Amino acid sequence: MATTTSDKISSLKSAVAGLNQISENEKNGFINLVSRYLSGEAQHVEWSKIQTPTDEVVVPYDSLAPLPDDSSEVKNLLDKLVVLKLNGGLGTTMGCTGPKSVIEVRDGLTFLDLIVIQIENLNNKYGSNVPLLLMNSFNTHDDTQKIVEKYTNSNVEIHTFNQSQYPRLVVDDFLPLPSKGQTGKDGWYPPGHGDVFPSLLNSGKLDALLSKGKEYVFVANSDNLGAIVDLKILNHLIQNKNEYCMEVTPKTLADVKGGTLISYEGRVQLLEIAQVPDEHVNEFKSIEKFKIFNTNNLWVNLKAVKRLVETDALKMEIIPNPKEVDGVKVLQLETAAGAAIRFFDKAIGNNVPRSRFLPVKATSDLLLVQSDLYTLQDGFVARNSARANPENPSIELGPEFKKVSNFLSRFKSIPSIIELDNLKVAGDVWFGAGITLKGKVSIVAKPGAKLEIPDGAVIANKEINGPEDL
Repeated sequence: MATTTSDKISSLKSAVAGLNQISENEKNGFINLVSRYLSGEAQHVEWSKIQTPTDEVVVPYDSLAPLPDDSSEVKNLLDKLVVLKLNGGLGTTMGCTGPKSVIEVRDGLTFLDLIVIQIENLNNKYGSNVPLLLMNSFNTHDDTQKIVEKYTNSNVEIHTFNQSQYPRLVVDDFLPLPSKGQTGKDGWYPPGHGDVFPSLLNSGKLDALLSKGKEYVFVANSDNLGAIVDLKILNHLIQNKNEYCMEVTPKTLADVKGGTLISYEGRVQLLEIAQVPDEHVNEFKSIEKFKIFNTNNLWVNLKAVKRLVETDALKMEIIPNPKEVDGVKVLQLETAAGAAIRFFDKAIGNNVPRSRFLPVKATSDLLLVQSDLYTLQDGFVARNSARANPENPSIELGPEFKKVSNFLSRFKSIPSIIELDNLKVAGDVWFGAGITLKGKVSIVAKPGAKLEIPDGAVIANKEINGPEDL
């Protein structure tokens, strides 16, 4: 006899009850998520009902009112604000152990250093007290606690809290992996950044912030160097009583998989590629119909978060993420913070300049931000005005450059790339100091051969496969 959904859920409940590593809140949140998943409440989007949002819904950045001249009014705005960085990710894709936010980005400063410097400057300039919250996962918590000690003398209050820890589900019988003897870290997962809202409440941080008169939280990925506090956006939300704002930016061909905002049945909603029927995927990826994508810079009203979490109203789309642990097929159920937009009142998008989206996901991104294409001022990484082309160069580095340590050892210094359009590097390639790259450059070493680019070389529109091509 086939097991019914309610059988599965009752066996799951009794198994989860025995997991003493997690809190009652986490157990309840997890069972709630799995029950929703098993009941098949997938949010299918009816393609014909999708509408392009108007400028009232996705507000153009240029139409935002200028900031008040009076610095005491600016201080009043800042006193309502909290900055929250999503800090649960490890730098594993870039070959680092520990939180990704401690990778050095520029001039010996890490993501976290830059974030603290930015907020410090705001607090110094306006006499405000904008706190920084870091949402860690069980993977990054211990390391982050040690790292933040170095900021004890800064004028930024730093608070950390952990997002939920949920057990991975064994696909065969839908029971938690830890209840089958996998008691190490591999038995668990952090359930995506949609968990930021319940975790803010469960950690006690939300009530503490509200009691200090904080009204809005600016949430962003810790690896997005463009996500700095923008007071014009905050001012707009307060004036218009918008409970939620997602920063979107124009899509380029590099962003075709990013979620986009649509108007659907009278509400603004995030549409992710996973929700798109197969026959419409190419249409979704085109930059003609869907011109914007989600940067994951979000502004959210704290009272609204409390109201929605307490009434269990945030039923974001569930993202199933299949994995394998020691040969066992498991499932992680996750949610995304952007998908919460449809539950908030007067939610809007804001179509911001591309400069507010500068994520560092791989060493090719690190090459961009460490080069002369960017300058660093007050903790903020800005595009060098000397570059004429509005697009960044496209950079493809081979597996030899994937880990940060290997990447750094292969460059004596980062080349000048202000006039570069396209770079491909593969094989055993080593860069000297003071190199300039322009136009389209391809440097591909022959298999088994070491290729050294000499100090001071200027390479423009060239294909290099060996020393004879230099």
